[in-house]
Amino acid sequence: MGGTALISVSDKNGLDRLGLGLEGLGWSILSTGGTARALKQAGCHPTEVSDFTGFPEILDGRVKTLHPKVFAGILAAPTPKHRDQLAEMDLPEIDVVVVNLYPFRETVATDGVTLDQAVEQIDIGGPSLIRAAAKNHARVAVLVDTEDYYEFLRELAAGEITQETRQRLAIKAYRHTAAYDAAISTHLPGLINCGAPSRAAEVAHDLLMGNERALRYGENPHQWGLLARSIPSRGMASARQIQGKELSYNNLGDATGAWRLVWDLPGPGVAVIKHANPCGVALDAAMDQAFLKARATDPVSAFGGVIAANRPVDRSFAEKVVEQFAEVVVAPGFTEDALEVFAGKKNLRVLQAERADATAIVVKAIDGGYLIQQGDHGWDGENREVATQRTPTEVEDRALELAWRVVKHVGSNAIVVGAEDRILGIGAGQMSRVDAAKIAVSKAIEMGHDLKGSVAASDAFFPFPDGVEALHQAGVQAVIQPGGSIRDSAVVEACDELGVAMVLTGRRHFKH
Repeated sequence: MGGTALISVSDKNGLDRLGLGLEGLGWSILSTGGTARALKQAGCHPTEVSDFTGFPEILDGRVKTLHPKVFAGILAAPTPKHRDQLAEMDLPEIDVVVVNLYPFRETVATDGVTLDQAVEQIDIGGPSLIRAAAKNHARVAVLVDTEDYYEFLRELAAGEITQETRQRLAIKAYRHTAAYDAAISTHLPGLINCGAPSRAAEVAHDLLMGNERALRYGENPHQWGLLARSIPSRGMASARQIQGKELSYNNLGDATGAWRLVWDLPGPGVAVIKHANPCGVALDAAMDQAFLKARATDPVSAFGGVIAANRPVDRSFAEKVVEQFAEVVVAPGFTEDALEVFAGKKNLRVLQAERADATAIVVKAIDGGYLIQQGDHGWDGENREVATQRTPTEVEDRALELAWRVVKHVGSNAIVVGAEDRILGIGAGQMSRVDAAKIAVSKAIEMGHDLKGSVAASDAFFPFPDGVEALHQAGVQAVIQPGGSIRDSAVVEACDELGVAMVLTGRRHFKH
């Protein structure tokens, strides 16, 4: 047994064990500069590539493995013709290639990095070695991940590397080089143009990262699901699960919706999400009281929902949450006694998460590809203007802000009815805006909420006065909406006749 392994790595974790393990099994090692020095320090006896090729490393190390003697040894197929050619030239077959690439992503993530610094971290020889070995994986094993070293050595010691393992390692290698190229194409334009990298390119990069984790299932139990984390990862993708059942696709989707919403609130608050839409939102400095008010919006729909708080929570909060079945609770922190209460509900998923990146993008799959867009982030109320004769009161103004912050998290067409510290009724996902208004009102009345003096937010313009009229009939006294309809004047005129204050923001918030 035994063969030749070429090792040239930037990440030297596990290198000592790999080198000693290979030599212990009778293998010879070819290596380059820094890798060769690290192997020698570990007690290994590598042959430096420059000695093997008879050609020194030149151009500050830019050229070292790019040599016919190296690539012939990797690319030779297991055929008599190729083996005869290698024998004529006294070239050994290279049976294992261990390569990971220059730290380009880590370099460009550093504040103040220059174009020249980034360019020096663009690996040339490494991707070439990886792709050559992956192409010839029927004979050559390629390792790009330090986590694979142990299993590789174990299998090698047992006799041989199976074709199944070779194929798995080759696929990982192709993904590794694809992600590397995606990182370069994402970040280099920003350095060249002195601007931010393309957000769409960053998404493509993230989708190729291979940093995946299987989920309990997809949208339905017969569908598989994966969580692919971006690097670096914040928000729900990097949340720490403290307890509970394995997360599903829907759990994470609803938890993300709730998490985005609570960080859009104007103060301490809680949101309850069910089937991708909020069914309760409220503000209060005491998280337990915020939860009670949020649950009261629609306690029937809140059953089995996802609960998010934008402040750390305590025992009192936990005790109120476990009174009713919930799927997920997510917050930035938990007291020890809160976790003790949650532990009594062993299936309840408890997540601790960081605040999400305010510049996050949104990805949606379509047949054959992806739709990628900038997230609908930020508060746009500074540009609002009163379109009616009556100006909202201070209390109405605070209520309008809360409703406007919430409505963009509701599926379109969306109407939200609320007060200054809580949402009272939500009409989501309707084909007509007047139906969304009627549903918001009817849900609020069904739950016993008094809408006298309440306000409403609409995610897009009212095409006719009928929506405003339905809201006013229930007690709504102020409305916020983007405006932009050819019938805006008719809608404003109707508000003036009804004594309703109307505020226009100039920005639509569709959520499909």
